[in-house]
Amino acid sequence: MASNANDLHLVPLGAGDLIDRAVRLYRRHLFTLMRIAAPPVIVSAIGSVMWTIGMRNITGTTTTGDLAFYVLLLIGAFVIIVAGHLFSLIVMGGASRNLVMHLLWNEPVLVRTTYAAIRSRFWSLLGAAIAMMFWLIVSSMIGLFGLYVEIFLVGAMVVLGQVASVWFSVLVAVLGTIFLSAVFLWLFFFMVGKVAYVPQVLLVEGKGVFDSLSRSFSLARGNVRRLMAMTFFITFATYSALMILVIPLGWYGYLNGIDPSPWNATQWPFWYAIGYGVLEPLSAILLAPVWMLGMSLLYVDERVRHEGYDIELMASQKLIAMPDVNVTSPFAPAISVAPNRLPLQPLSGSVLRLR
Repeated sequence: MASNANDLHLVPLGAGDLIDRAVRLYRRHLFTLMRIAAPPVIVSAIGSVMWTIGMRNITGTTTTGDLAFYVLLLIGAFVIIVAGHLFSLIVMGGASRNLVMHLLWNEPVLVRTTYAAIRSRFWSLLGAAIAMMFWLIVSSMIGLFGLYVEIFLVGAMVVLGQVASVWFSVLVAVLGTIFLSAVFLWLFFFMVGKVAYVPQVLLVEGKGVFDSLSRSFSLARGNVRRLMAMTFFITFATYSALMILVIPLGWYGYLNGIDPSPWNATQWPFWYAIGYGVLEPLSAILLAPVWMLGMSLLYVDERVRHEGYDIELMASQKLIAMPDVNVTSPFAPAISVAPNRLPLQPLSGSVLRLR
């Protein structure tokens, strides 16, 4: 007999297992997840189109009024793009509650359930999203500093290697670049991973913004390789989807005398540039759900590894609901309950399996 669609064992997962299970869940709930992910991506797409219009017209304007208009258009586009990314983090938090409940209690994945969770904690999610974006900016600055140090060190090794021989210089440059790039990536993902679970903690455990940040820091132990693997996989898949969408547009443009190479983007006609700018966010709509699923799975996996979350959930299924006594796991409720809802009751068809 075929296994249940939600038969996911709560055991520690490697990077390959996380990606595999995220993709399997994505296939089962494809259209629902796309509808959940679409609104923030559409917001970012509107900002991208505005940015394209502004950048293509600001250099050719001849009047002060037009110049002021396009400058304001670019500022508005920047604000909308940032708002779209913040909205994506907020939606990720709302989706995490629904996805974790689906993984653990077999509740259906629904658009209205996700956005109801967002409405219940919107301001907390907004504060958490701003804090996460600030942390990402800091991590990127540290990463860029590490990149500059890498370029300086590799350049110094090349110069010193030239004293001996050209081949030795090339070998030092190649090995130095590989090693320092690995160090740079590890440092960046180590920093980013510290805030990876803030939306999940907010919605699943019901904590506040600052408590969620602290909780995410404590959970993010040893997650660098899995987070890195998940990011690389989704980045590669997103650009693959983008190529699939862009190729028909590129062929059509080529047949009409347009060079579709990105290096000649400034020479594209207006309609082609807008089309390319719209197709890019569409690839994000296709793959953003994989990221939401992967982060929800990674959150559950961290709690299984560090806190025996599987045992805690089994107890919450077999016993009566634990009171919210405001202490940490394993004595707190396995999943928080909104103030106006009844405590969670064990459901039939639970996906909890121990092996």
